Amino acid sequence: MTYNLTVSPDFAPDHISGWYFFNTWLQRQLDTGIHLELYDCFDEQRKDIKADKFDLIYANPYDASMLVRELGFTAIARPAGKSDETVIAVNADSAFQTVEDLATGSRVATTDDPDVHTMGMIMLESADLDKSNVELSEQASYIVVAKKLLNGDAEAGFFLKEAYDELSDLIRSKMRVLVSSQISVVHHSLLVGPRMADQVPALQHCLLSMQDTEKGKGVLESMDFDGWEPMDSEQTEFMIDLIDTLID
Repeated sequence: MTYNLTVSPDFAPDHISGWYFFNTWLQRQLDTGIHLELYDCFDEQRKDIKADKFDLIYANPYDASMLVRELGFTAIARPAGKSDETVIAVNADSAFQTVEDLATGSRVATTDDPDVHTMGMIMLESADLDKSNVELSEQASYIVVAKKLLNGDAEAGFFLKEAYDELSDLIRSKMRVLVSSQISVVHHSLLVGPRMADQVPALQHCLLSMQDTEKGKGVLESMDFDGWEPMDSEQTEFMIDLIDTLID
């Protein structure tokens, strides 16, 4: 049987090859076929997820709720030492020094990354701003969000902090962070679907020992991971409840 794996589209383009290396490594560890399918946008991926196309998903925290509570997936691991934080940035020459300086009618560049967009909107609330009084424009990637700021086409932009930090030194030197979230318990997770449930013990074992071999360590480096940490149902439910609270 061949299983299907997909990855939340918000990883940096530099790590595309890393996920292919991971997929090859995983097939050899489990001695089973796994097909990797990557997407450019969340909506298209979500349609295929709901159509029951995938068995293994590296998911953003926003989608974890749907996967666990509606589709019967189980979170088994998370990347070690990584959390999903959001930053709001402006052009380095901007007069804005804090989020509260942003005014009604401000143009805000965002992406279709659901948890980052949600967190960014929550952080705007301190300036009494919401979707009714700012001009939101959805961009294809964080690089395009940065271009909007640099070209003066937006006053502020939302970024996944990890994606912001991976922008080139030149681009980051032309921007400035107004605020960064500090939630720490919100993160991407690797989730296993019902068809692959019998593989969970073997899957967890090989993931948690991945950094112990030269080959596994090399694959982790190509993904920009230090390793994996186990996740249990209590941790998963806590994160999902927090995300659901933020969205509501």
